[in-house]
Amino acid sequence: MVGNLSSNLSRTVWFRFDDAWDFEFSPDFNAPAFIDASAVGPSLRFIASERAIESFFIQFKDKFHPFTLSGSGDFHHLTAVFVRQITEPFSIVSFDNHPDWDVRPPRWSCGAWINRALENSLVKQVAVWGCDSFECRLPWRFLGNRSACRSGRLWVAPWEREGNRCPAWLHPFSETNWRPSFTRFVESMLQFPIYVTVDLDCLIENESVTNWENGQFRIREIVWAMTLLREKARIVGGDLCGAFSTAHYGSRFQAFAGRFDHPRQRSVPDDERRSINLRALETIWPSLVGEMAESRPSG
Repeated sequence: MVGNLSSNLSRTVWFRFDDAWDFEFSPDFNAPAFIDASAVGPSLRFIASERAIESFFIQFKDKFHPFTLSGSGDFHHLTAVFVRQITEPFSIVSFDNHPDWDVRPPRWSCGAWINRALENSLVKQVAVWGCDSFECRLPWRFLGNRSACRSGRLWVAPWEREGNRCPAWLHPFSETNWRPSFTRFVESMLQFPIYVTVDLDCLIENESVTNWENGQFRIREIVWAMTLLREKARIVGGDLCGAFSTAHYGSRFQAFAGRFDHPRQRSVPDDERRSINLRALETIWPSLVGEMAESRPSG
């Protein structure tokens, strides 16, 4: 169970770390109540210290709800913090263009959060579907958590690419076999309830604008997968991140590393970017929360 949060009114929350979302431009979207976390956002963005992570947890843990709307994918490592509210064994299913499995320091970063989640003894398996970035190719996949993949505790399913031969511990899929492959996977993991995290960079370019490279999923495919998960498994929580936001960092090291590691941003007018990302959110969010959540007055 997730605490004592039984009311629909307490199922969702929006942690406002950045300027990723502006719901004035989406009057029909029933936005979650927001928590103003903009003061700590820069210290958590992209790379965070252990001290900053634990400070965030102590300050905001009482505000956690099962379903969390976050900001840029630069905050995806906070998934490993949000799941601390779950008090029973569970599995995580992630839709992401990146495996986020890097074993190099720093410990807390959006590219390494899978390893922090696996340190949680209640997490029985993490599955990442939709990787189309370079990390799953040679030589970069040597930097990933291969031991967790070989043990089966981490299941990484990248898109098949011509000329990219995958080892047995990766599970590539194609556009033609994606749905049966995902269905078989879901049916194999019904022993535990599921936490679902969606990074909008898993979507194609014309369906999301992010701070990172875009993947190959379409919105309709994520909604289909979410519907299947709800039909087959018990969903105990989830989060959504990945919309583009202006990068503000809390330290020079974060800023330097962020400029070095991020891809060059494609130029998209603000109004178009906002419209594209809101369309993705308005479609995916209800399927994530099961259309059971209601918004509360902001505060």
